[in-house]
Amino acid sequence: MEEHFDFAFAPAYRLPALLLGITPLTSGVTLSADRLHVRYGPWSLDTPTSNVREVSITGGFAWHRTAGPPHLSLTDRGVSFTTNGERAVCVQFHEPVKALDPTGRLVRHPGATLTVDRVDDLHSRLRHHVDR
Repeated sequence: MEEHFDFAFAPAYRLPALLLGITPLTSGVTLSADRLHVRYGPWSLDTPTSNVREVSITGGFAWHRTAGPPHLSLTDRGVSFTTNGERAVCVQFHEPVKALDPTGRLVRHPGATLTVDRVDDLHSRLRHHVDR
């Protein structure tokens, strides 16, 4: 069974996202028994749920560091798919995943930050996969 989570777009994030093709219709997180799939306009991330190592809730992001395209953390190479600065699910992976570079040759990400509308629900569902 698949479950879909919409991104929670704050008003200040809508225009920068729209300019890049990131809208509620072109973004979302889909979680099934064996896959985690993130679509963020033209960018995507796809990995088996067995690759999820750790999951936590985070937040308090600065607009200039999170609005617009996905952001690459220069400290740990994580990717942020953020549509607000309030709350997000932070997912850490056993094996780094492709997202910003679709080939995966230049950069792979050990983690992803996702500002979905139901943070607690996604966190709980992913915890289930970590605890297996």
